[in-house]
Amino acid sequence: MGRLARKRMHNNKREIYRKSRTRNYKRDLDQIHDDVKPENASKLQKQEIDTDLPGLAQHYCVECARYFIDEAAKDVHLKGKLHKRRVKLLKEEPYTQAEADAAAGLGKTDNGKPGGRVLTNLDVEMAD
Repeated sequence: MGRLARKRMHNNKREIYRKSRTRNYKRDLDQIHDDVKPENASKLQKQEIDTDLPGLAQHYCVECARYFIDEAAKDVHLKGKLHKRRVKLLKEEPYTQAEADAAAGLGKTDNGKPGGRVLTNLDVEMAD
């Protein structure tokens, strides 16, 4: 049993803990999808000066919900893989509660057109 065998015994408990903790919680895609709307995006792009946030809250990426120190750092981020991946994920429409209920079988049932079913005679006469 070497050093590597002993190291793999904890079954990634540390990584699972790090993913589930809420200390470094970032906004979910459905929350960001609301921020991308033009009326909300303009407010987020032009925020008041806040000394607690990086760059005094003047350099904000709406798609990733991140603040940057200066415009150069934001430009590097906009060209990067993480930003492009986030933009690609935001192109999909988020699921609604109605879709979730329908998938679980709790939604309104679709029984076809109202007024009943029209029966047609499908028998075919055979010629001799």
